[in-house]
Amino acid sequence: MIMPSELQTNPADFSGVDVYAVAGNPIAHSKSPAIHRRFAEQTGQAMHYGTLMPQLGEFAKAAKAFFAAGGKGMNITVPFKLDAQALADVLTPRAELAGAVNTLWQHEGLLYGDNTDGAGLVRDLQAQGIALTNASICILGAGGAARGVLGPLLEQKPQSIVIANRSIDKAQDLQKVFQAMADAHGVLLTACPVDALGSQAQYAAIDLIINATAAGLSNNSPISDAIARQILRPTVFAYDMVYGKITHFMQQAINQGCRVSDGLGMLVQQAADAFLLWRGAELAQQLNAWAVLDELRKELAAKAP
Repeated sequence: MIMPSELQTNPADFSGVDVYAVAGNPIAHSKSPAIHRRFAEQTGQAMHYGTLMPQLGEFAKAAKAFFAAGGKGMNITVPFKLDAQALADVLTPRAELAGAVNTLWQHEGLLYGDNTDGAGLVRDLQAQGIALTNASICILGAGGAARGVLGPLLEQKPQSIVIANRSIDKAQDLQKVFQAMADAHGVLLTACPVDALGSQAQYAAIDLIINATAAGLSNNSPISDAIARQILRPTVFAYDMVYGKITHFMQQAINQGCRVSDGLGMLVQQAADAFLLWRGAELAQQLNAWAVLDELRKELAAKAP
């Protein structure tokens, strides 16, 4: 059993090495420490990477304490990506567009925020042979995870992207943020409530559906079985950002004959970008993210019942 105290990394406890951490709630399941440990080994970096589990509503307090104690950088996962964006003093252009931050670091007294999620997702999809240009894409969810990937997906110039969310207002708000970018790339960007997916003919031609909600963490799905049967066909690729297990959403897609993927490849690829931001872009030649992904896949397969 992992005790709560083991999830709270204090940089002061690690002398002689730079300290990083991933912050989320829950966080015990995170593979980020294992990923960054492998990156450090590949590139010969002296660093420690741990975890932080702030209480809900206390991310800013926990992050400030971490950096004040000497922490060098932090990854952020559910549900704190919007909190991290609000905390950062300086945002990169893609973090500003996303309105969500998954990577923080301190430089000359300022806290910098970036979002590497979208770049990681695009690379993982492309590595799995998924063509994004001219594709019809559906994103489930309108929170920080969806915000983080919309920009890089639009840059690939798909034919269309629909944002489907339980709350149509939140989906429409997100559509407005990215509408100008969609127009610039010639992408039809729309929003709809999740329940409408099964009733409108325009959603019958989806090529790629991405679950950007955290429903899989609690073994739920953002779509009902009835809607899954209506919109999922063997030609659809179903991607869940949750990783390390067959989620309910993935099982729904498997039942309809779809190819599926969890988000482990995205996790590794976004982590690689964060690592290079922290430790230096010149280490890219020594970094082999795909080898790390293969190792993690084998470990997970060995632990599967």
